Parts: sequence; structure tokens; C-alpha cells
Amino acid sequence: MFDIEDCLTDILAIPGALDALVIEETGGAALAVGRTAPHLDPQESAAALSRALRATLDGLAFASPDGTVRVDDIIITSDKGHHLLRPLETPLTGPVLLYLRLDLERSNLALARHRLRTVSGRLTSA
Repeated sequence: MFDIEDCLTDILAIPGALDALVIEETGGAALAVGRTAPHLDPQESAAALSRALRATLDGLAFASPDGTVRVDDIIITSDKGHHLLRPLETPLTGPVLLYLRLDLERSNLALARHRLRTVSGRLTSA
């Protein structure tokens, strides 16, 4: 069975991966923590990323003609790297959010999105 720890291992194997979290989407708690920057609190980061997802979904739903929107992933590029957020529904833990931070210079964004989609597919079929 493919579990959350296997998920994190595969996510961190993506070329250029710096940080990874698996976040319980509803409450914003970190379910599993990969590498994180030493000065960051993973629980605070998880809560903030969960709020960012909700704000994005709310904004997109408001701007959508039919009032609903399904998001496959969110990509944010900053001066420090690429940030990928992938919400998904898992059979065991319910809605989760996968977070991956990539090195701007050493990563391939298209490859990272593909691999994150593959990992999330295995997690949802557990």
C-alpha cells in the first residue's frame, strides 16, 4: 500500500525538490513533513498554505461564471523558487494538499508537475 511517507519520499526525489509537506486540507495541519528550511515551522507553513488554497479557490469560484471551479494544481513562482500545491481527495485521510518547493535553477517545472501528478494518483488509489 502506498502511504503518505512513501508519497513524501517520491516527492523529495523529484529533481530540484527542496521542501515537501502533506497537509490535512480542512484543518491545515501537517500530516507528514519532508525537508523544510530550518527557520520554518512546518505546522505554521501547513496552516498558511491551506489558507492560501482556500483563498485561491474562493477567488476563482467568485470569478467563475458558474460559481464553481476544480483546481488540479497551483503554481507560484517567486524569486526563491517554484511552489506547487496539489489538492486531492484520498480514501484514507480525506482531502489533503501536497506541497512542493523547487529550486528555481535546478528544477524542471513540467517534469515536477508530471511526477507530482503521478505520486498523487498513487496516493488516491490506495
